[in-house]
Amino acid sequence: MSDNLTISVGRRGLFAGRTWHLHVLSLLCVLLIGFPLLYAVLVATQTNAEVFAFRLTPGSSLGEHFHKVWVERGIGRAMWNSVVMATLVTVAKTVLSMAAGLAFVYFRFRGKSLVFFGVLITLMMPTEVMILALFRVTSDLGMTDSLWALVVPFAASATSVFLFRQHFMSLPAELPEAAQLDGAGPFQFCFRILLPLSWNTIGALAVVSFTYAWNMYLWPVLVISDASGQVVQQSLSALRATDQAISYGPLMLGALLASVPPLLVFLALQKPFMSGMAISDK
Repeated sequence: MSDNLTISVGRRGLFAGRTWHLHVLSLLCVLLIGFPLLYAVLVATQTNAEVFAFRLTPGSSLGEHFHKVWVERGIGRAMWNSVVMATLVTVAKTVLSMAAGLAFVYFRFRGKSLVFFGVLITLMMPTEVMILALFRVTSDLGMTDSLWALVVPFAASATSVFLFRQHFMSLPAELPEAAQLDGAGPFQFCFRILLPLSWNTIGALAVVSFTYAWNMYLWPVLVISDASGQVVQQSLSALRATDQAISYGPLMLGALLASVPPLLVFLALQKPFMSGMAISDK
């Protein structure tokens, strides 16, 4: 027993001696990850001359840069357009994907396996492969230069359908029978039973969908030419392209402002997002 105690104490002493190494390593990792963000904040306040001098102190041009980005270039309007577009895409994708996953798991219909196989096939086709066909359809329907051109093509997602299908399949198989015994119809089963059990999956999908829609650039460039309807990524690109020499301060400030809404969405849905990712790993 004394030998076991000695070994146990020795092991604790060994790890205790290395604790400061772990603390130093953790601090270095935090600095390595946090320095780019800190430098971006500093650049947003500096002139080009101060940026090229690699000064690590704040500049005095933040107000001027904010006026240029927010008032002159209208990034606030573009951010609002992106918020509306990303929110509609997220809501539509969540509702349609949940309904499709519900149908694939709890409903019986002819050709269900074939239809689901067709959904899986689209997972192998990135948006860039279908973008010409999407643009042709959108143009023929007269939706270009409108909010619907940004929302409708991305309102459904094979990945999201697959995610909900797997989530519903992981639930107890006795749930539908128990709901029927309690007199619950399909809509009651969906909203009173499945919906409360799916908040983590919905939260994870909402964060991913909002961020994906917020970061879209190529598709908005193709379908939106009116300046009043442009999204934030177009505004950032225009901010860089309209100057004879790139003004790094305003550009970095615009990038920082553009990162705020996705960050707020993640912070608001952090708990269900992490839980949803843990469920999907299982």
